[in-house]
Amino acid sequence: MVERYVISIDQGTLSTRCILFDQQGRLVSVAQREHEQYYAKPGWAEHDPTEIWSHLRRTVVPRALEGAGVGPDRITAIGIANQRETTVVWDRRTGVPVCHAITWQDTRTSGYVERLRRTTGDDFFLERCGLSPTTYFSAPRLRWLFDHVEGLRARAERGEVLFGTMESWLIWNLTGGPDGGLHLTDATNASRTMLMNIRTLTWDDELLAYFDVPRAMLPEIRSSAECYGMARAPLPGVPICAALGDQQAALFGQTCFACGEAKCTYGTGSFLLLNTGTELVRSRHGLLTTVGYQIGDEPAVYALEGPIAVTGSLVQWFRDRLGLIHSAPEIETLARGVEDNGGCYIVPAFSGLFAPHWRSDARGVIVGLTSYITRGHLARAVLEATGWQTREVVDAMNADSPRPLRQLKVDGGMTSNNLLMQFLADVLDMPVVRPMVSETVSLGAAYAAGLVSGYWPDLEGLRRNWHRAAQWMPTMDPARREAEYENWRRAVERSLGWARP
Repeated sequence: MVERYVISIDQGTLSTRCILFDQQGRLVSVAQREHEQYYAKPGWAEHDPTEIWSHLRRTVVPRALEGAGVGPDRITAIGIANQRETTVVWDRRTGVPVCHAITWQDTRTSGYVERLRRTTGDDFFLERCGLSPTTYFSAPRLRWLFDHVEGLRARAERGEVLFGTMESWLIWNLTGGPDGGLHLTDATNASRTMLMNIRTLTWDDELLAYFDVPRAMLPEIRSSAECYGMARAPLPGVPICAALGDQQAALFGQTCFACGEAKCTYGTGSFLLLNTGTELVRSRHGLLTTVGYQIGDEPAVYALEGPIAVTGSLVQWFRDRLGLIHSAPEIETLARGVEDNGGCYIVPAFSGLFAPHWRSDARGVIVGLTSYITRGHLARAVLEATGWQTREVVDAMNADSPRPLRQLKVDGGMTSNNLLMQFLADVLDMPVVRPMVSETVSLGAAYAAGLVSGYWPDLEGLRRNWHRAAQWMPTMDPARREAEYENWRRAVERSLGWARP
């Protein structure tokens, strides 16, 4: 019997990758290519959608197929995971974006968002979309484009331009683009726009009116896992069966299918999601209410989320801007050369602070610098910043949820750092577990697509594919842990007080 595979497209912040998985959930072949990062002004962060689509079509998919020695005829289904909130607007007739995509890291809308919070308040938005106004979400950026691109809103009203996040852009192009491409999104990505009603999973008329967004430019909202349509080049005839925001895909790939199960993905930023089942839990402690996933016609599964803006990118800053290491893995070796942080704490508020603070005016600070501090202490403070930020989110999650976390599943590039993983277990005072397959974003998209196509039978079958690779248990003295956490919180107060007297 000829073996067949599921292919996953993971369109991320720094790169686009394509992975083939077999029925045991094992990685068969992978291809990846980075794309350009554009920082035209302070606080701006952009991508070129045309470059991303070109890389996927010409390089990433062909190389992944070549690596497995197969053609599109051996692919059962396509699943897509994507960087969320990144905003793309393009011409329906030509397929040309009206400008660069504005990414989730971009903070140019901070002034507009502050006005929203002052004039309207959070409750109006929380009641409808489950989100408070921040620069993180798509609707403020779409409104910014209307205000700064001449004639754009009129074109949107006439249906001449289309809006979407990155999965919408890719699906439209994969299914033909200007020649009949499908314009759709899924409930997880739509829940990050501030335009979807979190209960009905449909575009909300009051939110559309508030942001002045024409319905004609919006994609159709579908479930996270169903057959959307057939792809053309570079995967002709292969059904596209799943689309999820990357962090929801990781939740699915970690098989966090039960209420109370949680995962955290450690990449450029870090994102902790807690499955709350079919119950919509409104956070009172600075977390987001979001759609975790929806399979076909089944009820949506919701999640609480705590996004952290800067974790892996802090290591990149330490390497590229300060030049204190030559490669990211060196930071662990450097940090192990000292016993502790020497009293030094780094709050990496490069784009403000996300959960649970939601302060775009916060600024990065280094606290506790003395002549005793070496680059080893700084390296340790860089890693510990990820641990302390995670602790803040977990504390908020435990305050919101009737079931406190007992274990945290982790994935992403930073989980290869054993010192950081042990520190996480220590500051969270709970087991931290890493799976055998670290590419859980890609795996989750593949799992969802494979369920729809019949490649995998059910959720329990997916659970059987999950295997633990490593586990870290807490060892830190509780008194020391809480004393250091108090030092961290004082450093955060410095960060929050930087921009305002």
